[in-house]
Amino acid sequence: MRGGDARSGALFSYVDLEARVGKSHPLRAIRQLVNEGLSGLEKEFSALYSPMGRPSIPPEKLLRAMLLQAFYSIRSERQLMERLEFDLLFRWFVGLGVDDPVWDHSVFSKNRDRLLAGDIAVKLLNAILEQPRVKRLLSTDHFSVDGTLIQAWASMKSFKPKDGADEPPTEGGGRNKEADFHGEKRSNETHASTTDPEARLYRKGPGKEAKLCFIGHALMENRHALLVGACLTPADGHAERVAALHMIEPRADRPRAITLGADKAYDAEDFVNELRAMKVTPHVAQNASGRASAIDARTTRHAGYAISQRIRKKIEEGFGWIKTIAGQEQTKFRGRERVGWAFTFAAVAYNLVRLPKLMAAPT
Repeated sequence: MRGGDARSGALFSYVDLEARVGKSHPLRAIRQLVNEGLSGLEKEFSALYSPMGRPSIPPEKLLRAMLLQAFYSIRSERQLMERLEFDLLFRWFVGLGVDDPVWDHSVFSKNRDRLLAGDIAVKLLNAILEQPRVKRLLSTDHFSVDGTLIQAWASMKSFKPKDGADEPPTEGGGRNKEADFHGEKRSNETHASTTDPEARLYRKGPGKEAKLCFIGHALMENRHALLVGACLTPADGHAERVAALHMIEPRADRPRAITLGADKAYDAEDFVNELRAMKVTPHVAQNASGRASAIDARTTRHAGYAISQRIRKKIEEGFGWIKTIAGQEQTKFRGRERVGWAFTFAAVAYNLVRLPKLMAAPT
């Protein structure tokens, strides 16, 4: 018998969100990891809020919603709130009931900014990595480091002289006028962006286009290629090596030496000597093009050097996910602090996406 297409609204509806999510859904394992990590940040959350006044958005729900934004490549807070309005899976993950109202997107953004003060992204990354079932997956001896450009939320037209000198002639009307910069010398010493003054003009390499950007850095453990450290610096020729030393130093305080894999950009004598002084074996790719490499046969003759050079490239998979899926190729934030927070939080999301399969695999 054919069923009818007529619709009749029910007077009562009992919807159990827990029953609507499949037992094998990957978000189940991710949500459990997130909840355990958030429970360890209770004191940090309490310190960010006043004991008086109206209750704000719970930081736990706010962070879970932001993770969904990264997982599903949702471009804006407005779209995220629209998705929360009708998607039962999203409501279940965040912790909203079927009848709970969704927040206004502007209120959500204001509450999110509060978490910048507590450096919550870094603390959440560490809280998840410190869980026993995650910690057993991590290598404590072998690491890799690399950096990637994060394009700033600023136009090249905003890169203007610091002294207020005359700008190049413009054509056309409206706010987005045509501009001709040919023949004009521009550098970070004489110019700055009026949109994001902390962004710097940087060129990836010879013949590449110069862009206003930051550099995001990540430290990866070599056993399962999980990101165990992340930070962001202004775009600078020395930034990658300085950030690498900053991230590896806390892990170098141990009786036996550890290794750090890196590409040719890190082949500098000062950097290599700093690593060796910290008892870190520099598994850095040799850069012998027109110069002498700081890495010699003392390092390259060991089989572990070739292994590190092969594994270190996996860090590019993390950067690819962070920039394409989590939307950090061009940031939507301004200022180094906010951009760095978003980059580190995207690294947290990348780890969470990979952890369910890694934990389910036999040891």
